[in-house]
Amino acid sequence: MTVFETIYEAVKMIPAGSVATYGQVAEAAGNRRLARVVGYALHVNPEPGVIPCHRVVKKDGEVSRAFAFGGINRQVELLQGEGVGFRDGTHVDMEHFQVPFLPWVPSGRIK
Repeated sequence: MTVFETIYEAVKMIPAGSVATYGQVAEAAGNRRLARVVGYALHVNPEPGVIPCHRVVKKDGEVSRAFAFGGINRQVELLQGEGVGFRDGTHVDMEHFQVPFLPWVPSGRIK
């Protein structure tokens, strides 16, 4: 399994109505220090309807300014459509909507 495939499997574990951070996804994929790699992988997501990249946000809850599939407003719309609440127009209420952890993806530890 490639690094990107491992990241995509981790993202698929984020339930609807919840968000995870880039760091959480990187940690589930095997290396928390690769949060920027997660961002790049999501930017080139080959299956936006299957891999819910809109559920990944910055550690402070801010949505991506470079959301590749319709821009920042589209990411907010998708999250709100799943019931995710916001503190303001661009920051998710992390206290209530962040998953506490994502399970490790056993099929591929990245370094």
